[in-house]
Amino acid sequence: MFNNSTHFLLLLLFVAGVALIAPAIATDHIVGANRGWNPGINYTLWANNHTFYVGDYISFRYQKNQYNVFMVNQTGYDNCTLDSAVGNWTSGKDFILFNDSGRYYFICGNGQCSNGMKVTVVVHPLLTPTASPSAKNSSSNSPGLVAPRLGFRVLVASLAVMWFGGAWV
Repeated sequence: MFNNSTHFLLLLLFVAGVALIAPAIATDHIVGANRGWNPGINYTLWANNHTFYVGDYISFRYQKNQYNVFMVNQTGYDNCTLDSAVGNWTSGKDFILFNDSGRYYFICGNGQCSNGMKVTVVVHPLLTPTASPSAKNSSSNSPGLVAPRLGFRVLVASLAVMWFGGAWV
């Protein structure tokens, strides 16, 4: 029914499909990488080396009961105050999903903000593949849908060929 070259072709199509879908998978950005959420780290440099998109996560790793994370506005970020806090996390392994594009501000609320435990990130909207160049340059904050539809079609076609046979290949 199948020969070795057909199996190889099917495997190749499957791998190509998975590779094309991979960009649609959310990224978990671990703040501070292997150094975590601790004083004395340049989080501005860390954030500048990452690109955030709607659907991505930012995660904070730190010693529980020693530090925490608060989401604040720009004033709270600039002044290291919690007056504008809209969210707080204390688990030591916090995952925060970006549902909307825009700038986000995070600080440590136990007094370590002034020691550098603060980070701000810009989350970009997802663009549809049919978006025009002018739409990509707009300053709209409304997220689009990610649509690696071709990758999904290749995956479905690969699975169909494996399921129904590859006589037509």
